[in-house]
Amino acid sequence: MRGWSFPLGRWMGVDLRIHTFFLLLLGLCLLATSLNVPTWRAVFLWGILLLAVLVREIARVITAAYHGVQLRSILLLPIGGLFSYANPDSAERASEGKVQTSIAAIGPLTNFAFALAVGCLIAGASPDVPVFARPLVTPLHLMRSTVWLNVILGALNFVPAYPLDAGRVLRSGFSRAHGMVKATRAASGLGQVIGLLAVLVGIALLFLPGAGLGTELSPWLIMSGFFIFVGAQLEDQGLMFQFVVDTVTMRDVMLTDFTTLSPSDTLEDALSKAIHSLQDEFPVVRGANLVGVVSRQGIIEALRSEGNGYVQSIMSRALLAAQPDDSLGAMIRRMAGGKMSLVPVTEGGKVIGIVTLQNLMHSMGMLAEHRRLKRED
Repeated sequence: MRGWSFPLGRWMGVDLRIHTFFLLLLGLCLLATSLNVPTWRAVFLWGILLLAVLVREIARVITAAYHGVQLRSILLLPIGGLFSYANPDSAERASEGKVQTSIAAIGPLTNFAFALAVGCLIAGASPDVPVFARPLVTPLHLMRSTVWLNVILGALNFVPAYPLDAGRVLRSGFSRAHGMVKATRAASGLGQVIGLLAVLVGIALLFLPGAGLGTELSPWLIMSGFFIFVGAQLEDQGLMFQFVVDTVTMRDVMLTDFTTLSPSDTLEDALSKAIHSLQDEFPVVRGANLVGVVSRQGIIEALRSEGNGYVQSIMSRALLAAQPDDSLGAMIRRMAGGKMSLVPVTEGGKVIGIVTLQNLMHSMGMLAEHRRLKRED
């Protein structure tokens, strides 16, 4: 479900993405136009919620950087942001009790501080604006809505439901006794239960006799519960994937039957070898030493443009080699950052295998089946 998102650019070295469900809220806000509310006010109300989330996430990013935690990306949901860490060391550091509590606390505190600042601005500049009038959040009173959306978002993250901030602190406590994976599964399960209960309570309030506070709270409970449920699932799936790839080594998934080229091979000879191979890229070795990488497409383009030559003239010397016991997770992140699709696996300077994005999913599937059979034995 992380794929259901859109990029917002790179901020402070972190990729920022907004989830499709956040954009869905924009459609719900636009439904307010059926109540004779101008469309621009509905859009601004949605923008205020996005601003409230951005404000807290900026504070969390700064706090994470202060503690030496490196982030790769943030996925924005209406309940807050989901962090993706740049490396396993950062993920482990972020789960430490003191660091986790610090990052978790700064989010709600920032929302409360922002709400207080806007409230003071209203009191000073427009004392006639009824800050405590109901409904607290409405497109008809955007300044008042700014105050209360931040208060609601800050208060919501004190609910001990993962992935809310209080839920993260709870998971950190669990992890010290049961390990990160079991703690995340437990916290995620609790978060999903709390999210489902919030949705059910919100629906029940709609059917209570009489209008009033219950009717006003109902949509907030339904939306909050839904996004807590979704966020808990996203975090659970993300951690499970990271755990799997970080426990798999390059030795586990590397291809050991592969074709290599020599720098002195002609391009025509290289193309002939490529015809009889499923590889798209080939390690180039001189003796036992890895000296470069060349692609099938590069061979074809060079033959078309310059005629026959030697592999040495077109091979890439920007190598990204791995050791057999290197973590697959760390290598995938390096491959993505370097825009490379082949990693030679070397031992003692000799190429003993290759890992390509092309064969990786197939190898992972076979590895999972192999491990399952071993457990059954």
